[in-house]
Amino acid sequence: MNNVTPSLLKTKQHFNILDGLRGVAALAIVAFHFMEVVFEFSKNFLGHGFLAVDFFFCLSGFVIAYAYDDRLGKMGIMEFFKSRVIRLHPLVVFGSVLGLLSFIFDPFSGTVAQYSIGKITLLFLTSALLIPFPTMEDRYFNNFGLNAPAWSLFWEYVANIVYAFVLYKLARKYLIVLACIAAIILVSVAYRSGSLLGGWAGENFWEGGARILYSFTAGLLIYRSKWIIKNKLGFLGLSVLLLLAFFMPYSKYNWITETLVVVFYFPLLVSLGAGTVATQGLHKLCDFSGKISYPLYMTHYMAIWVFANYYNTYKPEGIKLALIIIGGMFALVSLAYLTMILFDIPVRKYLSRKRIKAL
Repeated sequence: MNNVTPSLLKTKQHFNILDGLRGVAALAIVAFHFMEVVFEFSKNFLGHGFLAVDFFFCLSGFVIAYAYDDRLGKMGIMEFFKSRVIRLHPLVVFGSVLGLLSFIFDPFSGTVAQYSIGKITLLFLTSALLIPFPTMEDRYFNNFGLNAPAWSLFWEYVANIVYAFVLYKLARKYLIVLACIAAIILVSVAYRSGSLLGGWAGENFWEGGARILYSFTAGLLIYRSKWIIKNKLGFLGLSVLLLLAFFMPYSKYNWITETLVVVFYFPLLVSLGAGTVATQGLHKLCDFSGKISYPLYMTHYMAIWVFANYYNTYKPEGIKLALIIIGGMFALVSLAYLTMILFDIPVRKYLSRKRIKAL
């Protein structure tokens, strides 16, 4: 503990374009969640928006290696865990609170009456503590019924723990072997399920592990191998390339195309994103996009449940449906912004001050 100084805990300078792409991916997954309520998987024009999670995982591996490979040994495992909890967990709790409120007060659903106070309390506690609890039948046995996207945060925590104890010290040649094994596992999961959509529910829980095992490892490998490709694509060019993956058409060969995107295409985009810089006019947009991405991801799903219950009750169509979804997107971005400036940033600053004072 004596070797840990406040300067050692400071956040490093970000890769601006990668921050911007994280925001694009977050917007895509919010839109995907709206669209999957309206369209079945095969007819959803944004049917591969869920792959944004795999992009997040790859980006996370790269960023963790960049941020901690050269200082984890100095700061120690416990300080690393504190850093990650301060960064991630306030929004895990806040998302659980929003999920609880929308579950109780949803005007288009009466299912809350089927749950005892004890069960609701247990649902909230397991959500806030990131303990998978897939027991809500009316919510398709999501691992986190009150805040569905938390399943990926569960695996993010697992990946961070494995990084600290194993991957941090793992030589590059063994990391390559691990990535190859992980890719084989990912292919087998995709083939068996017909898609890489799993990880969010009790019945496909372990598929989430397969998804992060490859992508997180690939992100680490990109950084340690210095596979950074210098280019002039910029934020707009790479955003288009990223969106192409999400708008990829449905086919009976989904398991192949999705695997190819995750195994090769997303690591390529991370390499390209790390090798370019935003123009002066887009620099602030990328910064904002990166900052709002996590609050948006962790707060939006409570509205998706309400929208789904409304849609199933009233079946809006055409212009009305489009306006509801577009308005919902704007409202959720606004909510994410307010969450960021009024809750997430102040709470993280408070916890960081307490931590530094304790040092």
